[in-house]
Amino acid sequence: MRILFLCLGNICRSPAAEAVTRHKAAAAGLDIEFDSAGTGTWHLGEPPYDPMIAAAEARGYDMRSLRARQIQPADYDGFDVILAMDENNLRDALDGAPREMRAQVQMFIDGPEGPRDVPDPYFTRNFDGALDLIEAGADQLIADLLADEEEKRRGQ
Repeated sequence: MRILFLCLGNICRSPAAEAVTRHKAAAAGLDIEFDSAGTGTWHLGEPPYDPMIAAAEARGYDMRSLRARQIQPADYDGFDVILAMDENNLRDALDGAPREMRAQVQMFIDGPEGPRDVPDPYFTRNFDGALDLIEAGADQLIADLLADEEEKRRGQ
């Protein structure tokens, strides 16, 4: 299983989602590959934004090794799921998608009340609020993945 997190510049939300979910997946014993990308080119090759790194580190998540990149056409076949951090990212991802692709492109947080954006802390300055949403989304994603694994195990 390969999962790609997608936001605007790939320096706040999507690398945080990658780091948080990787941490939680490892703790749950899941063998999943995670990556992140942005829809824009402003920060290519740059590390995550310093205030986001600090907020994540305060919660035990390491983002320092990550570098910003832009989503590529090959990502639509190279990943099983592409998870957008907000409706604009989702729309951009779908607009740039090839006609045929393997990946499911959807919102990162899509609960009983419907899809929910993770506001961009680069603009809102609310890094802890973004992390609260990302942790909740990661917890739900891990629970769903564990349930899928259990269902597959029972079906064998």
